[in-house]
Amino acid sequence: MTSEDVWPPREVWVGRWLLVICALVLAMILVGGATRLTDSGLSITEWNLEKGLTPPLTDSRWNEEFALYQNTVEFQEQNSEMSLAEFQYIYWWEWGHRFLGKVLGVVFLLPALFFLFTGRLRGRFRMTLALFALGGAQGAIGWWMVTSGLFERLDVSPLRLAIHLGMALIILALALWVALGAFAWPRAGERRAVPSWAAFGLMALIFVQAMLGAFLAGSDGGRAYADWPWIGGEWIPSSAFALEPIWLNFTEDHATQHLLHRTAGYLVALVAIVIGVWGFLRGQGAQRWAAAAIGGIALLQATLGILTVVSYSPLSLSLLHQAGAALLWMAALVFARAGWR
Repeated sequence: MTSEDVWPPREVWVGRWLLVICALVLAMILVGGATRLTDSGLSITEWNLEKGLTPPLTDSRWNEEFALYQNTVEFQEQNSEMSLAEFQYIYWWEWGHRFLGKVLGVVFLLPALFFLFTGRLRGRFRMTLALFALGGAQGAIGWWMVTSGLFERLDVSPLRLAIHLGMALIILALALWVALGAFAWPRAGERRAVPSWAAFGLMALIFVQAMLGAFLAGSDGGRAYADWPWIGGEWIPSSAFALEPIWLNFTEDHATQHLLHRTAGYLVALVAIVIGVWGFLRGQGAQRWAAAAIGGIALLQATLGILTVVSYSPLSLSLLHQAGAALLWMAALVFARAGWR
């Protein structure tokens, strides 16, 4: 297929660039997850571009950053015995997350300008502009999230954390969608057995499940219940939905969060496996293999979720579980793109 056969025209280098963007966004999600799970997100209390370009390189700078952190509620109520060396550990996670965001911005902006002025964004300019706008909004949301935990809460707001993760998933999906289109993928003429609404329905379920997981991680609830398939020895914990008003249970009550996150996980796994088998048996070409990937990743993700729970949520398994969610999201997007007409 030549570039004259499709619109927007095929632009392989645009596709490769956007795949790099997808890889960086995925890295941001994982480093951001590690930042949350290590309680590192509040270690940098200022939004200072000049200071943020380089980490502390002198003792005086480290002492300055540590003094700023000591003004937070998190330090005063939870980490008052923290040493400078312990502070440096959490600081590196947050600094790395922010620095990776700056790298992502440069890697996006410079090639985007080159492709724009060389005419290679024909038919994709609006999508590219949307990615730029979403990326800028994501930086603002990240700081909005951090400010929620500096001086009034012990941790950042789980709701704002979920919004931050949700925006990252949206950016990842849009970049991957445009990248696949730049490769003129999938090829025309392949039979597509599973309708687009099923693929996008699965994506909606995965998104909801990711938000429920963000609520759980944001409230430090992952280790609240380490048994499975029960939750605190009960199939349905009696303390679920006990808070008033009811919406507080989604962001503050660990029993409710475990119940919802696990139940939604079962539903996602079931739907993904059904779609995976359906698409593999009846689909053709790209959609068939995308369906197989969805089914396999869903099984792996469910297994990782169970192992994470019963192992008392170690950092390594928790991050693998988060990576599995992002990969399942991407596989569902590829599957939706393969069935798009």
